[in-house]
Amino acid sequence: MRLAFLAGALIAYVPFAAQAAGYPERPIRIVTPFPAGSVTDLVARPLAAKLTDAWGINVIVDNRPGAGGNVAGDIVAKSAPDGYTLMIGSTGPNAVNVSLMKTMPYDTLRAFAPISLVATTYLMLVVHPGTPAKSVGDLIALAKARPGQLTYGSSGNGATPHLAGELFSSMAGVRMIHVPYKGGSPAYTIDLISGRIDLAFASILPSIPHIKSGKLRLLAVSGTKRGSEFPDVPTISESGVPGYDMRSWYGVLASAGTPQPTIAKLNTELGRALAQPDVRSQYASGGLVATSSTPAAFDQFIRAEHEKWAKLIKSAGIEAH
Repeated sequence: MRLAFLAGALIAYVPFAAQAAGYPERPIRIVTPFPAGSVTDLVARPLAAKLTDAWGINVIVDNRPGAGGNVAGDIVAKSAPDGYTLMIGSTGPNAVNVSLMKTMPYDTLRAFAPISLVATTYLMLVVHPGTPAKSVGDLIALAKARPGQLTYGSSGNGATPHLAGELFSSMAGVRMIHVPYKGGSPAYTIDLISGRIDLAFASILPSIPHIKSGKLRLLAVSGTKRGSEFPDVPTISESGVPGYDMRSWYGVLASAGTPQPTIAKLNTELGRALAQPDVRSQYASGGLVATSSTPAAFDQFIRAEHEKWAKLIKSAGIEAH
């Protein structure tokens, strides 16, 4: 009976092994959770071009926005596990939404096969120039002196800038008022410049011109390392909130069950692409840092992010509106 079982398992494995050996043999689709021109689109297109060049197989980008990224996630989660339908996963659909939304169309931690982390970016903690705070320490002292009075803007409940603010409040022991907007960073940056709100955890690109012009004051960056744009500006972690780390991340995933040889082949080629100067330059133009990883490391990273944001969302009582 044992021999029969092993023979059956071998027969079941052979098609997958053969498929992986010949992969890829037809066009590959990279599904992105947000529209053309979005950050996930910027992440996907250089990779698609490099894979096309490397394999001589068309790799196309398919933008499928909706439901905070869940539309794209559902498409990939329910696709055939063969490596021909991939996803640019990101913080929302692959770590945050499951704790933020009442229902999910897929199991965040079981529906996907992580392939590689490909990019990260950080936020900038900026304040209106009229705000007395000249440093993170000053801001914390000001927030403690005025509990529940300082306001910070974001692109919506549960969005990365909102989570950044809640994480800061939790770790710094302060209480601030969140002001959600129905748009991206430019929407609340305008109100910050005018003084209608006090501060924001804003995206890099929309913030830089206003920082350089003096319309906004940059106190710190939210990642674990200082940014290349302003190397003299400290991280929040080194400015009085040890361990603070708020980065948006992007990576490539396939559906669960995709053969390991296929995942390994994709991981290797993505690593080559991410090492190319032109890809790194394109990413840098969008405020991104090209970052590669093993599939196992990416899986562990996603699980850690899932746990981190689940705790914060529950403790802060955040809900999607």
